[in-house]
Amino acid sequence: MTAQAYVPPGAGKKEARYELVTIPEPFGPVEFTVDEDKVRSYAFAQGDYGSWYFGDSPFGGRVGHALVLANDLLFLFYDGYDGNTAQGLHTHEHLRFHSPVKVGEKVRVTGGYTEKYERRGQGYVVLEAEARAEDGRLLVTHVGREIMRTVAGEVVGRSSSGGGDGRRVRAEARADLPVAEHAVPGLAEGTPVRGLRRAFTQDQMDVFSWAGHGYANVHTSMEKAAKSGLDSTIVQAQQQTGLIVEAMVAFFGASWFTSGDLDMRFVNPTFVGEALTVHGAVLGEQEGRLELEVWTTKDDGTRTALGWASAALEDVTPGPIPLLG
Repeated sequence: MTAQAYVPPGAGKKEARYELVTIPEPFGPVEFTVDEDKVRSYAFAQGDYGSWYFGDSPFGGRVGHALVLANDLLFLFYDGYDGNTAQGLHTHEHLRFHSPVKVGEKVRVTGGYTEKYERRGQGYVVLEAEARAEDGRLLVTHVGREIMRTVAGEVVGRSSSGGGDGRRVRAEARADLPVAEHAVPGLAEGTPVRGLRRAFTQDQMDVFSWAGHGYANVHTSMEKAAKSGLDSTIVQAQQQTGLIVEAMVAFFGASWFTSGDLDMRFVNPTFVGEALTVHGAVLGEQEGRLELEVWTTKDDGTRTALGWASAALEDVTPGPIPLLG
């Protein structure tokens, strides 16, 4: 048998530089199966061993985590670019959830770059993507913004806590109200929402950020982090997002998988081993949906991500029971 030469991931693809991005620039389709390995890898990376992912769920049988397709959407540009040359910094993430993916289902991811612009001397790109099941069912849509090809240590912490419509996240909950465990009609504005606290290990970050696929970046490689002016590897913003999504699944239950909406800004870095706490506060109800402010903090009070979450106030079956941890 003749040995085959190793071909590194990204070989023959474009270098991930802002100047090389064309608008529009489509990617995909990328097709794969949400199999046992994918579910277990995500569960390990996030520390999320909810019962719906390993047993029965309200949707009939096992489903994948709501954000199990996190990096398949975000890293879709690897379809056209060498991921090992990427030095981006994720600044915004907007996700909409439409239907759960069942374990064993085939998935098709498509999308592309839809916008590029310069701000504060940095080049930004907008990637829009969607994932559909083999039967055509829409699962989740993603709009992400990132600074492309930057020195992370020079720009972390610059992002605004405001949205494009002028709204700002107050990141405050009323201390005089009890914590709401689950979404129900009639919650007062400012009601605190149950969150969670967790730190990520380097092993978890390696799995989440695709070190096993052959990619080295500021999340998986200390060498790459140092070259970007960082003292340690940095938790991927999408991994922080997964922590928030886990809290929203616990709060909204089944409704999150079919109507959840999450719009986040990433404002400060989180490094390996630093614990993050997810917080939430009720904003109010509108057209049958409950809207929250959501944010994450380090133990010293530094806010790392801020945004808004909402879902329909129907089918709010309590979320999955943690099996571990």
